[in-house]
Amino acid sequence: DKAAVVKAWTMPEIERGIRLLLEIFAFSVDTITDYNQRVLLSVYDDQPNAHKRFMEKLDARIRNHDREIEKMCNFHHQGFVDAITELLKVRADAEKLMGQVSDTNRRLQDAGREVTAQTEEVIRCRIQQRNMATTVEKLQLCIPVLEMYSKLKEQLESKRYYSALKTMEQLENIYIPRVSQYRFCQIMAETLPKLREEIKEISMSDLKDFLESIRKHSDKIGETAMRQVMKHHCLMHCHRKCSCNLVGFLFKVLTAQDLVDFSPVYRCLHIYTVLGDRETFENYYRKQRKKQARLVLQPQSNMHETVEGYRKYFNQIVGFFVVEDHILHATQGLVTRAFTDELWNMALSKIIAVLRTHSILYVVHFIDLGYSLCCLLTVIALVRDQYNETLLKKWALVFRDIFEQDNYSPIPVENEEEYKAVVSRFPFHDAEIEKQQFPKKLPMSQSVPQIYSQVKEFIYASLKFSESLHRSSTEIDDMLRKSTNLLLTRTLSSCLQNLIKKPHIGLTELVQIIINTTHLEHACKYLEDFITNITNVSPETVHTTRLYGLSTFKDARHAAEGEIYTKLNQKIDEFIQLADYEWGMAESDGRASGYLMDLINFLRSTFQVFTHLPGKVAQTACMSSCKHLATSLMQMLLDTELKQISMGAIQQFNLDVMQCELFASSEPVPGFQGDTLQLAFIDLRQLLDLFMVWDWSTYLADYGQPTSKYLRVNPSTALALLEKMKDTSKKNNIFSQFRKNDRDKQKLIETVVKQLRSLVNGMSQHS
Repeated sequence: DKAAVVKAWTMPEIERGIRLLLEIFAFSVDTITDYNQRVLLSVYDDQPNAHKRFMEKLDARIRNHDREIEKMCNFHHQGFVDAITELLKVRADAEKLMGQVSDTNRRLQDAGREVTAQTEEVIRCRIQQRNMATTVEKLQLCIPVLEMYSKLKEQLESKRYYSALKTMEQLENIYIPRVSQYRFCQIMAETLPKLREEIKEISMSDLKDFLESIRKHSDKIGETAMRQVMKHHCLMHCHRKCSCNLVGFLFKVLTAQDLVDFSPVYRCLHIYTVLGDRETFENYYRKQRKKQARLVLQPQSNMHETVEGYRKYFNQIVGFFVVEDHILHATQGLVTRAFTDELWNMALSKIIAVLRTHSILYVVHFIDLGYSLCCLLTVIALVRDQYNETLLKKWALVFRDIFEQDNYSPIPVENEEEYKAVVSRFPFHDAEIEKQQFPKKLPMSQSVPQIYSQVKEFIYASLKFSESLHRSSTEIDDMLRKSTNLLLTRTLSSCLQNLIKKPHIGLTELVQIIINTTHLEHACKYLEDFITNITNVSPETVHTTRLYGLSTFKDARHAAEGEIYTKLNQKIDEFIQLADYEWGMAESDGRASGYLMDLINFLRSTFQVFTHLPGKVAQTACMSSCKHLATSLMQMLLDTELKQISMGAIQQFNLDVMQCELFASSEPVPGFQGDTLQLAFIDLRQLLDLFMVWDWSTYLADYGQPTSKYLRVNPSTALALLEKMKDTSKKNNIFSQFRKNDRDKQKLIETVVKQLRSLVNGMSQHS
């Protein structure tokens, strides 16, 4: 039993037992030692013969222990002898085995010595073979790099710089990274940027030579172009009814590359593009050409004294723009239309100044140059058209600044002086507002009188230029009206369209823009009177041009109205996204959803702002919003991602639709007849009533009849919603109580679903 217990002990238990025995032994030794000391003291101190008696008992105790030891040795003697005998027998066998093992080891060492040598040779050969394969592999990687670098050198020597850049790009991106660890590749990589800089310097030097060349030969280029104009001046005269410029026509009849070698420009452009520094090249080219333009446009001091001086002056200008137009069309982005327009406008202003200084001499010399009067008139018309274009661009910036600074709020006037100040700048008359006491507000915002004043400034600027052409009053009147029409129909209209589309323009701003355009439209009549007063040409003249402000501002109003409808719908969508229906709710809480009440409050406050709009605009916005809201709610109910709806959710949804109907019946915008606005929710109302009342028998019996109570409920819509309420999962659905109490309810649903599917299939076959 003790042996079994000991075997069951684990190592931690054995260790703890040993430590305990050691502690007990130490304690016992200390105790025995202490006891023996006391005994010995008592033996020697207490009695005279105590020592003798103690020694006798100690001898008896020793003899007793000797007998015990002898018995123990006698008991184990035979086993000890047997063990020694067995060991003696094993010693001989062990010695024999030791000899056999030594012999086997010697023979094995002798046999494996040759194998070991051969194995080492194989290993050495395989290492050599692997090194050779690696060397071949690395050489195969290096050879293409060296070949490409050799190709690069050849391209540079033959001055094929664009191809050289492509080769450099391949070297850097493909070839060198494969063997970048080698020293010669690192040297190549360090050399390539230097080669690029050399190519840039060489190409830029070629470009400078090109610019210097065309600077010297501009008059020859222009002379060739002017001769072609002379040959085609009749054709040009036929085309002058439309507004096009002289330079544009010259480009149609002149092939610039026949006169100038443009390859340095193309080459330099390609090089800087590949190097990713195209912008630097473009800026340098434009800067240099602008400097050359100023030099070309600067007339010689004695130019007006000789015909040849005028000839050379105009030839240089034409030659300059022939080159620029070719660059514009032959390259992509090096010269933009805006840049050439800027140069052309600068040229026009300079030419006009020259013409005004020596106008009479110019006409005489122009005719003496051999050009017809028809060509002269064409040039004057072109200058006039270009000047008008310059004015239109300038006023486009003016209009844009006015719109950006406007606060889009009615103009407040505190007293009579402020009112007169506004009226002096803009012809405003409104009997109702004039009757009001101060302070009061004028319906338009501050941009309206500013726009009106700027249009008058434009007319003055056009008048000054027209008068410099020495035209008749009728012609000046016609030019002013045409240029003003362009300002209204193109420039101002474009600014208004861009303004309406800006994201920061909200509903309030759009309403104010509509009001502003209405007042600007009414002001067109006063602009016509203004032109009549400064030209003294009767408006009843047969050929008098009318202003097109009516169509301009009408289009802007329509665009603003459309943007109002769009922004309203977007705002409705933002509220709809906040909807968080619990589609599995057991019962409605009896209150409309918070998001919907917020939406209705937003619509109410918005439509109050619409009171200043024309009635039809406000009504259309209101009807559009209600229809969009009804459609969004229907889509939410029929969303394919929504798999199951409880009757409690239907009840909650019904409460929300009721709030929509109450909003529609409250006449948020006046002018609707009867329940016109409520009809926007009629589809939702009939669908919800069908499910709330569970009136399937009436729906199926009256389906297809014009007097049906649920005429607006489509069978596919009803089926889709009923499928969401159908008991498909057999747990946690709205009809669990009916499944317990009345299973006929589930059977009725299955029957209705089958009949609805039959109606839907019949509709699809009929269609």
